[in-house]
Amino acid sequence: MERGPSHGDDMVSAAPGVPAPRDPEPGRIPLAVVVVDSRGLVSHWSRGARRLFGPAREEAVGAPAVDLMPVSGALGSAEWHSTDGIDGAEDPHGPDLESSLGGETSFPRAGRARTADPERGRVDILWWAYPLVGPGDERLLVLAADAGQLHGEREDEGGGERFAPGFALHTDFPGAHDLARRLPEILPSMSPQESARIVSQVLELGYPVLEISQQERFPVTPDWGVPRRVERRARLLRTASETADPQTAAAAAAELESDLEYAAVRERLEFLNEVSGRIGSSLDLARTIQEVSEAVVPRFTDVAGTYLREQVIAGEGFPDGPPDATTMWHRVAVEHNDEPGRWDDVVPVGESMPFPAHTPFFQCMTTGEPVLIPRISEEMGNRIASQFEKRDISPLINLRSMLVVPLKARNVVLGFMILLRHPERVEFNDMDRVTGAELAARAGLVLDNARMYTYQENVAETLQDSMLPHIEPRMAGCDTATRYLPGTRLGRVGGDWFDTIKLPGSRTALVVGDVMGHGLNSAAMMGQLRTAVQTMAAIDMQPAQLLRSLDDLAQRLGDNYLATCLYVVYDPIGSRLTIANAGHIPPVIVRAANGRSELLDLPTGAPIGVGGVPFDAVTVPVSPGDRLVLCTDGLVEVRGEDIGVGLAALAESAAHPAASMDEACDTIIRALATTLNKGRGGRKDDVALLMARLNGIERADVAEWRLPIEAREVSRARLLVRAQLSRWGLESAADTAELLVSEIVTNAVRHAHTEHVVLRLVRTDALLCEVSDDDHSLPQLLSVGDEDQFGRGLRVVSRLAREWGTSRTSTGKTVWFEQSLPQTRRGSRSDSR
Repeated sequence: MERGPSHGDDMVSAAPGVPAPRDPEPGRIPLAVVVVDSRGLVSHWSRGARRLFGPAREEAVGAPAVDLMPVSGALGSAEWHSTDGIDGAEDPHGPDLESSLGGETSFPRAGRARTADPERGRVDILWWAYPLVGPGDERLLVLAADAGQLHGEREDEGGGERFAPGFALHTDFPGAHDLARRLPEILPSMSPQESARIVSQVLELGYPVLEISQQERFPVTPDWGVPRRVERRARLLRTASETADPQTAAAAAAELESDLEYAAVRERLEFLNEVSGRIGSSLDLARTIQEVSEAVVPRFTDVAGTYLREQVIAGEGFPDGPPDATTMWHRVAVEHNDEPGRWDDVVPVGESMPFPAHTPFFQCMTTGEPVLIPRISEEMGNRIASQFEKRDISPLINLRSMLVVPLKARNVVLGFMILLRHPERVEFNDMDRVTGAELAARAGLVLDNARMYTYQENVAETLQDSMLPHIEPRMAGCDTATRYLPGTRLGRVGGDWFDTIKLPGSRTALVVGDVMGHGLNSAAMMGQLRTAVQTMAAIDMQPAQLLRSLDDLAQRLGDNYLATCLYVVYDPIGSRLTIANAGHIPPVIVRAANGRSELLDLPTGAPIGVGGVPFDAVTVPVSPGDRLVLCTDGLVEVRGEDIGVGLAALAESAAHPAASMDEACDTIIRALATTLNKGRGGRKDDVALLMARLNGIERADVAEWRLPIEAREVSRARLLVRAQLSRWGLESAADTAELLVSEIVTNAVRHAHTEHVVLRLVRTDALLCEVSDDDHSLPQLLSVGDEDQFGRGLRVVSRLAREWGTSRTSTGKTVWFEQSLPQTRRGSRSDSR
């Protein structure tokens, strides 16, 4: 590394015993040190930078870095024309580019560049760029060196091994303290605190090295900590070449070979350790695949194409049976360092295809073992390409080195990776095959974890979706709208639910609940509780008693059954709500008279499953046009915040006018997301929202009669129904309604005991007829023969009615049916009422 002014020169001379720059082993060479601020302007320009790039310090400081350093890729905003995968041919003055660094240099980079110098001709430059974070305006540290001082670098002198810049991790660097001490000398304009910040970040990201073979890596300068093994290898190499004693030379060569093997194994272990740390940061399948691809390109390979079985992509569980020529493979990623667009048209990401039998890809996926082809000849490449009908892949694979590695989990091939190296790069060898297989094994494990998570999420979501009700938007006397949003946290499937249930007397039950926890167990628990609520509501159980019975059921099912629940019964004829609460957040009611909203003051109650706590019900009067809003706490609760803030925001957003019920729900969702989740990473919990507009049923739309328990009352019931429908202008529906009423009243009169039979007609969008008596036995639909005298009545009802049912009441039972009505002026209601 270059020395500061106190040393008189920033050239680092060769230490005693260290080869000169032209010797087979690289010695100390000067480094250019440049610091760039957040605006892309040079804030430090060393004497080494002046020697390498030309401008003096006075000219460079404060000038745009892209105008001074023709360094391909060092500055994120620069774009240079590459002559191959490493080198770049550049104008010495650089193009007119934007100076801002933006977010392009958030990770360390290294590369090669070429520039033209009037005195020296073409100069080959090696560079390293480090992002700088924390206090201070410095944002980028650029180190550069003249590669021409290394042995064998000038192609016009007869070839030689090409050098590629890279990074060595700080774990290999024993001289960290020495570097921290000397960096202030190299950057004299900075304080010790500022230079210490830069040192710590550079050491964390790695220090500059040169890769001169697949086995060896050397730092640019020994002052940055040449490992002792490197010096020892150089000594052994000289001993083997200079000694006249064959036995001594053989021993030195054997020891050198052992050292090289050790270095190669260690480098691959470091590579695998580094890759393992980079992949698996999430359980998202696409993210994991991208991490694997980016980890191997360009350090291990130049092209990496990843293919997965379609069952894995679709989240359909573990693939059945071994793959064959009919197995469909989905191309999920293609990472490369070729020119942009070269691979996109021939092998587009997202395509599904089978692989022919006589290809190395088929061999890999059927045997589960890596396939190595050190060099694909043109004949072999054309033969492989001929197996594919759609496109000619031979230009992409000919003369390249190829390694195909399987992505396996539990001995099942989930996919495979095709790795290709450029023709000018060192071929894959047996050690690379072992490294690739180990890499694929680790990647396969991570992919399988992501696959299993995706599969579990799909199962849970399917289970949850199947249990969420498909609610009719219009019930007797009320319109409803709902929203369900799954959570965004890990295991986002939860136990939130809502429901609407038709009750006797034209009433509607509105339910919202929240099972504590997330995942399959919560979704399954939600299904059990929702079914129980529907069953108990069908027998017209009072709200407080229903929650009491639900609590008893939860305790019988297990200790972990905990949930909150809000149960509301709306009577559109009596214009009232009856509400019972089990630990749930209160609902909001928006009054139609003045547009104001309020949180209803209810007894909180204990959650379902606690046990031993009574539940109380309250009655709330309502008016036609009032809106009731019920939701789960995922909409209003943010960790660390008072839930009162969210409830107040809910009440405020519910009062906003809206053109429709759906728009009103969307307004609440948007308002709560903006109010509570801004700057907090968004909503985490799932959300259930149920809104009901309480239209009510006018008294003029209800007709009710009390009929004595006598057989002649059946004919009277027919006459009453026909006359009432005539007054409502529904004569066309009278024949069917009269027949159905006759069958139900006949059954009621036959089975009633001491009370009257109550007949009620309700006109809404349909005609609702209810017949109630004091008999608790529910009628059943029976199979009847030609000679049976009874049992045909309900068959007639089931054939002619749009819907029918029975339910128990506190005094007996109610049998009801709904009949579709012709479209009239009363059958069409404005949604904005």
